[in-house]
Amino acid sequence: MKIKTKLRLGFGFLFIIVLSFGLIALFFLNELSDKSKVILKDNYKSLRYVAAMRNVVDESAFPLSAEKAKIFEQNLKNEGQNITETGEKLAFQKLAVAYETLINASTNSINANSLKSLRSALQNIEEVNMKAIYDKNEMANAASSRANLYISIAAMVAFLILFTFIVNFPGFVANPLAEFSAAIKQIGRKNYKQRLHFNNHDEFTELADSFNGMVVKLNEWENSNLSKIKSEKSRIEAIIAQMQDAIIGLNEKGEILFLNHLAAKLMNLDEEKIIGQNAAELIKKNELLKRIIKPETAEKTLKIYADEKESYFLLENREIIIPNYETPEDKTLFESSKSAGSVYVLKNITQFKELDEAKTNFIATVSHELKTPLSSIKMSLKLLNDSRVGTMNEEQSQLLIHIKEDSDRLLKITSELLDLSQVETGNLKLTFAITKPEDIVNYAVDAVKFQAEQKSIKLELNCDQNLPKVNADIQKTAWVLVNFLSNALRYSSEKSSVKIDVFQKDKFIQFSVRDFGKGIDEKYQKRLFERYFQVPTDGQNKSGSGLGLAISKDFIEAEEGKIWVESAIGEGSCFSFMLPINQA
Repeated sequence: MKIKTKLRLGFGFLFIIVLSFGLIALFFLNELSDKSKVILKDNYKSLRYVAAMRNVVDESAFPLSAEKAKIFEQNLKNEGQNITETGEKLAFQKLAVAYETLINASTNSINANSLKSLRSALQNIEEVNMKAIYDKNEMANAASSRANLYISIAAMVAFLILFTFIVNFPGFVANPLAEFSAAIKQIGRKNYKQRLHFNNHDEFTELADSFNGMVVKLNEWENSNLSKIKSEKSRIEAIIAQMQDAIIGLNEKGEILFLNHLAAKLMNLDEEKIIGQNAAELIKKNELLKRIIKPETAEKTLKIYADEKESYFLLENREIIIPNYETPEDKTLFESSKSAGSVYVLKNITQFKELDEAKTNFIATVSHELKTPLSSIKMSLKLLNDSRVGTMNEEQSQLLIHIKEDSDRLLKITSELLDLSQVETGNLKLTFAITKPEDIVNYAVDAVKFQAEQKSIKLELNCDQNLPKVNADIQKTAWVLVNFLSNALRYSSEKSSVKIDVFQKDKFIQFSVRDFGKGIDEKYQKRLFERYFQVPTDGQNKSGSGLGLAISKDFIEAEEGKIWVESAIGEGSCFSFMLPINQA
């Protein structure tokens, strides 16, 4: 039998039970209603007629007036038409005779016995009806008790049937579903021996057969791929073990999943014993492992003593994300993924670090060696410009000017390279001194004043004389400001202006240089402070080495300051840096 048919029969049975109980209750309620109506319909009217006639007798004297006689006779007539009880007819006849006697008697012949007979007849009718009301009330009470008994029995039977149905019928659907749920959980644990058996010949039986067929297929697939999976696992472990980089893998519980020989050697760990141990416990005993898994700084380069020398390793951390098949299908890809652990890779960059140091030393050496011949060239140019040596024509003077500009540019580049080599080797030395911000600004303005006058550019200085002092390297900070001003003058048109603003902002002093040139495209702004980067020019302005802003950034950050740029095409540029106020 199909599940749908069983459900229909079950709910149909419930409907019949509820309908039967309702019909039984309705039958007994109608019976009580009928008995109550009989009491009200018959006896109540008789009592009302008797009461009306007694009022006439009590309030009036015989012979009655025409009006009172009419009332008495009308109620007497109504009572004669409403005789319903045994003995009521005889009492009515006596009443009629007594009344007739009183009506026909003369005034002198009316006596107390006649009135007494009339009142006695009225009382008899009243007693007959009162007794009938009492008897019918007893019958109604008996019927009510009987109805309560039968309705209670019907309610109890219906309750037992419904309770049995409620207890047993849901299990018809829930029990097979519970068995399916338990079986699916076993399959999730890769227990492919699980089977389901139903003999009800319904949809659950068909579903169980399909489930058993699926389990058979899964078992076949698992057995056929097990050897392949083991082979791939061995291959992956061999690849990880032979890699030149140190690799450590953690599962989602923070346990060591794998590590290769190089990682174990660097951290002085036994790779066989450490597998499966909790990393949180291991880092308490191994400082290098702690620096790898829970670094205290954002620095990715680690210096480790290995191979009897100091070696450098670049730390990379990758979280392994896999699909989460336990989430509902309506989840997004991001929501339906979960972390399977993390992999930490230490790439040996010692060779590159050594090459970088060699490059830095080479640049420093070459820059230092270039300063001497450049200084000689400048001295020679100065002698050639002296009229005592000899006069030159206009073309020769122009050549000397160009040579001087190029030598100045080369000298500036060599100075920047020397500063860069100091930064890269960690030999940057700052001479801190407590100074006024206006002294730094004035030093920088004086350095570029001649360059500004040559292009008729107005330098507008806005600097409060009462600013707090800063603790900074005066020369290097002024060099940064000079670099800002030189760039602003280079890219500003003639007879324009350059604004220099110095003001306090929170616990910092901010220095800003704003020009009104062409501005810098937004795509280049993020790279302005990178080494050797140069914004493409239109050929009208000679570009520098691409080191000035990078060195400026190193100087300001070494002084615990911040540096940035704001620019827009057609609106000019504003280069700024901030230095902390001296708190002493």
